[in-house]
Amino acid sequence: MIRFVLSRVLSAIPILLLLSVVTFAIIQAPPGDYGDYIRSMAMNQGGASFEAANAQAEAYRAANGLNDPLPVQYFRWLTGIVTRFDFGHSLYFNKPVGAVVAERLPATILLALTCHILASVIGITMGIVAATRQYSWVDTLFGIISFLGMTIPRFLLAIVILYILVFRMGVQDVGNFFSARYGGAPWSWDKFVDLLKHVWPVIAIATFGGLAYNMRVMRANLLDVLNAQYVETARAKGLSHSAVVMKHAVPNALHPLVAYQGVVLPYMLTGEIEVAIVFGLATVGPAITGSMAVGDVWVTATFMLVLATTLIIGNIISDIMLALLDPRIRLGDA
Repeated sequence: MIRFVLSRVLSAIPILLLLSVVTFAIIQAPPGDYGDYIRSMAMNQGGASFEAANAQAEAYRAANGLNDPLPVQYFRWLTGIVTRFDFGHSLYFNKPVGAVVAERLPATILLALTCHILASVIGITMGIVAATRQYSWVDTLFGIISFLGMTIPRFLLAIVILYILVFRMGVQDVGNFFSARYGGAPWSWDKFVDLLKHVWPVIAIATFGGLAYNMRVMRANLLDVLNAQYVETARAKGLSHSAVVMKHAVPNALHPLVAYQGVVLPYMLTGEIEVAIVFGLATVGPAITGSMAVGDVWVTATFMLVLATTLIIGNIISDIMLALLDPRIRLGDA
């Protein structure tokens, strides 16, 4: 098992490097950089002439290495990460990129994990219920729910809920994790309840999209397993219906869902990002869009690298879970 895990970890290193190169190249592809943003701000808000504003932009490019060739910029960025765990200096936030990541990533991951756990538990449960009651009204209702969850864009749901909260219910404190009185207060039950009042739309929307996939996959796999010969044999031995389903059918139907865990964390992160952008929460989403809008490549590249890393880590975790679930995978040729 240790050899299996080490092989997965070592094989992920070149993939991560390749993803960092591709990500950096894609982000640098559009024309313009943060120097253009400085020139625009100096002319539009500072009233500077084009020559003076352009001189400020060129001075900033020279001071921050933006005039260097792209390979030089990439290797400087990558070397800083590997040797000093330094992701560069954010031009837009005017602070180290590591500080921006430390401020926004924990809340993003916590929201994404919460959505993932809820989507998995609710979706798998709904899939089991739908499969064991095939063609009933419950199966039809769950099918409609899963169809809506997979087809309705999450940002559209976020806009609808935001409209209802602000314009129909008169909620004003939108876009924050806490109310003003709980901002710097120590953790308490009241502060936790206040947090839930602010983040429930993000959790509900991201969970709704995730449980739809889990439910459909679980239902389809479980229906196939329930028709297998070993399940019929278990019934013939006199086992109860619940024992046949939960002890024999469900564990074997979980294989595709376990493999799906390799991509679900980045999926839940992007789902949370979409909704957080609409609600303006201080998570990864607004930081990515804000930095991309002004050409702050270091913030954007770092967050894209983080998302790629979560994909690789998720695949490693799913491989380990599959190996624990099925000995044939971890034993391989042996």
